[in-house]
Amino acid sequence: MKVALLMSGGVDSSYSAYLLKNQGYEVLGIYLKLHDKEAKHEMFLRNCTKVSENLGFEFRVVEAKQEFKKAVYDEFVDSYKRGETPNPCALCNPLMKFGLALEFALELGCEKIATGHYARIEEVDGVKRIREARDMSKDQSYFLYAISQDAINRLIFPLGDMLKEEVKPKAFEVMPWLGTLETYKESQEICFVETDYIDILKKHTQVEQEGIVRDMQGNIVGEHKGYMQYTIGKRKGFSVRGAHEPHFVVGINPKNNEIIVGKKEDLATNKVEAINKSLLKNFNGGEYKVKIRYRSTPSEAKIFIDGDKIIAELKEPVYGVAKGQALVVYQDDKVLGGGVII
Repeated sequence: MKVALLMSGGVDSSYSAYLLKNQGYEVLGIYLKLHDKEAKHEMFLRNCTKVSENLGFEFRVVEAKQEFKKAVYDEFVDSYKRGETPNPCALCNPLMKFGLALEFALELGCEKIATGHYARIEEVDGVKRIREARDMSKDQSYFLYAISQDAINRLIFPLGDMLKEEVKPKAFEVMPWLGTLETYKESQEICFVETDYIDILKKHTQVEQEGIVRDMQGNIVGEHKGYMQYTIGKRKGFSVRGAHEPHFVVGINPKNNEIIVGKKEDLATNKVEAINKSLLKNFNGGEYKVKIRYRSTPSEAKIFIDGDKIIAELKEPVYGVAKGQALVVYQDDKVLGGGVII
């Protein structure tokens, strides 16, 4: 069976190539050129080429900068302009990796698509679902909530049952020509952000715009450096006159370049709404677990569908819910779907 492997040039996807070859698959390596950081691409492409040549499989580069800019990068910038906190990886996965790249792979005769993601696939009542990884410290199921069922049906995650700490030594043992661990940096969460998201925004918009800080009652209590520099829950970088305890950003008003601050308890909410991206039309609702951001602890919630919205009523309050992040619904450790928080 021919499998397309999305390669990043890192250890995880390189070891995935080794595992797939050992399992008897015909592998086609694919590297997606998404951003315009050419020095990065050159380094990663050298690694990919080394792996494909040593393991003996075909390797292709797919130019997708324009598509990525339009679908992911521009939306990242626009989302911050709207006062939101975007999740570009959750957008890139369905549109680029398991959208555009999957189409390319199918055209070249591949039946399956594989990646070095830490997640698993499990069939439930005849439907394949994405499941959390064995290594919960590296689990990436949250970022995969919006990919199509057709993509899920073709997915292979070679590393899903492995621990990250065992992958690296095994990879260097069986592929000594990879080099040394020092030459492989940990992959960044957002590929096109070098240091801070503000550096990206500065290229496209004015981020240094002083504005006023209001309290929960609407009173002016201080100043800030520009609303795009704040996300919900942030507690530094703005002034609150006469404050004797920490204040947190609880709201952002992009139209007036204002932020609203409050105490920690003001960040709490028992209800989260999201635009539905992937919960199936026949989803009946019920009691499930939800995550409101990547590193958050799952929360028990009652889930309802109201038109194009997912409504989660949480048993215990959650803190710092940010517009633009993903609300992901889990049944035990399996992803049922989710949406973008509004």
